[in-house]
Amino acid sequence: MPLVIVAIGIVSLLVLIMGFKLNTFVSLIIVSFGVALALGMPLDSVVGSIESGLGGTLGHLALIFGLGAMLGSLIADSGGAQRIAMTLIDKFGEKNIQWAVVVASFIIGVALFFEVGLVLLIPIVFSISKQLRVSILYLGIPMAAALSVTHGFLPPHPGPTVIAGEYGANIGEVLLYGFIIAIPTVILAGPLFTKLAKKLVPDSFNKTGDIASLGEQKTFKIEDTPSFGISVFTAMFPVILMAIGTIITMIQQTNDIADNMLFEVVRFVSNASTAMLLSLLLAVYTMGLARKIPMKTVMNTCSRAIASIGMMLLIIGGGGAFKQVLIDGGVGDYVAELFSDTTLSPILLAWMIAAILRIALGSATVAALTTAGLVIPLLGTTDVNLALVVLATGAGSLIASHVNDAGFWMFKEFFGLTMKETFATWTLLETIISVAGLGFILLLSLIV
Repeated sequence: MPLVIVAIGIVSLLVLIMGFKLNTFVSLIIVSFGVALALGMPLDSVVGSIESGLGGTLGHLALIFGLGAMLGSLIADSGGAQRIAMTLIDKFGEKNIQWAVVVASFIIGVALFFEVGLVLLIPIVFSISKQLRVSILYLGIPMAAALSVTHGFLPPHPGPTVIAGEYGANIGEVLLYGFIIAIPTVILAGPLFTKLAKKLVPDSFNKTGDIASLGEQKTFKIEDTPSFGISVFTAMFPVILMAIGTIITMIQQTNDIADNMLFEVVRFVSNASTAMLLSLLLAVYTMGLARKIPMKTVMNTCSRAIASIGMMLLIIGGGGAFKQVLIDGGVGDYVAELFSDTTLSPILLAWMIAAILRIALGSATVAALTTAGLVIPLLGTTDVNLALVVLATGAGSLIASHVNDAGFWMFKEFFGLTMKETFATWTLLETIISVAGLGFILLLSLIV
């Protein structure tokens, strides 16, 4: 019965969002109350469960997410992102233009959230395709692949950051293993998949697309932007700090070195929240003050960034509330009992549950959070690497984006595709990322 109740809850969520056009956050809270009551939770503990799920999820995410949004906005508004893209495109040359777009999108994707990166990069891709007379989709697929992979696998993006917190995984390890998996996945889903897509829907590569809905774009003269080195360093600084901390901690554990003040300082500085704060302070200087931009203008950019993520934070909190109801209502324990005698790897199980929920719900972040509610009770009975379970959940939550996902419609409209062409490009692209990501995660699980 618990799984039937969850299934009814998910269908109800779909009806509320797609049928009644109700706000996603409001829908999640309504369904959380409904599922909690249907699971037979005591009336006096329902509200507490929802509040603890919402607060617990946002507690370790709001700081990273908020600081990350400000960092990304400073890099975008200063022209740093444009400098990264244009410099790489210039260095790689016309013959390797796809690879230039992949590398630029990957670096920018680490610093900017998916939708922001897409809106920022699409005008650049359109401009280059016009100059070089190549198909916009020829450049658009590698761009979307790189942005989607960073969104699904790499902190400080909301999905992997939230799930790392829920599973109790080391966020630095998630980042390190995420990079190892992300690079081959982007190559497969980007430049290589483009060749297959060209055979599947050749007409889509003749489309001119339409970005009028984005309005007038902020463009910069290259000499008015921060230098390439400073722009890349600022964008990658949180990643560098977290990666250094993870590597030093691994060296300490491998060589059984006693803890001391130096290791404590390294752990403190490389903590995701500290790393994001230091990165923001660096960006305030490199993207603002060092370029004689007044502090008031810099802070206005930060304020706009926070205003733009308010609803996203609430939706993530709503997903956390639903997750907590599933745990407190005993659904997680029921799933753990169901799979107690199975030989199925928790990595594979997390991917499967996340994939099913992603297809049903559309939102990758909500699918990942709901998966956590079902998988967490399983993790206590196994010695599986938690960072890999985080990545498997992220990979599953990306699969088969279709009509209930905003990304599907953004890709369709920007590139001027038909429904069939969008399924054959965007939906297939997301599925390749998900399946290839799982494959590389399982390979990595044999080593770590």
